[in-house]
Amino acid sequence: MKEFMMIFVGADYADLGLSPEELQNRMGKWFAWGDKMEKAGILRGGKALTPQIRRVVGENRTVSDLTSTEVKEIVGGYYLVEAKNFDAVQDIAQDYPDYDLGGTVEIREIMVFNQ
Repeated sequence: MKEFMMIFVGADYADLGLSPEELQNRMGKWFAWGDKMEKAGILRGGKALTPQIRRVVGENRTVSDLTSTEVKEIVGGYYLVEAKNFDAVQDIAQDYPDYDLGGTVEIREIMVFNQ
């Protein structure tokens, strides 16, 4: 088995103007998806991220503080999962709750360094 990161990219919920009921329903979908992966024994961790962004760029280390309204898409969070290959993670990602909001799941294999 290999470890993968599923990175969730999309608009910030606050910018979408979702009602409290819509937010609660959406969070229920996230919890159900996480529970499903946990019960399958493949979830290794994950976190949601705040919409505030600080970028440090280049040789001069230029610092920019950004908000979700200043960037088209933000990384909203990630899950670490264990799976056989990319195809297996793609199958897991079919239940991602935010596809209907134009969200994206980026799948990356975690590189292993042997010493």
